[in-house]
Amino acid sequence: MGTLVQDLRYGLRMLAKNPGFTAVAVITLALGIGANTAIFRVINAAMLEALPVGGPERPKHSARIRR
Repeated sequence: MGTLVQDLRYGLRMLAKNPGFTAVAVITLALGIGANTAIFRVINAAMLEALPVGGPERPKHSARIRR
């Protein structure tokens, strides 16, 4: 546990020494997370939420079994 705290302190010190790199890293993470969230919301709304299914509470089988 002590090593983890030392590593976190070291990482924060390095980020404080390089504010340009820190800004670029934070902006890159923010844009990536925002884009991922936006794409998921579009796919969720278009494909997952609005499926026209009659009686979704009853399971149905889509495969036919030959005998």
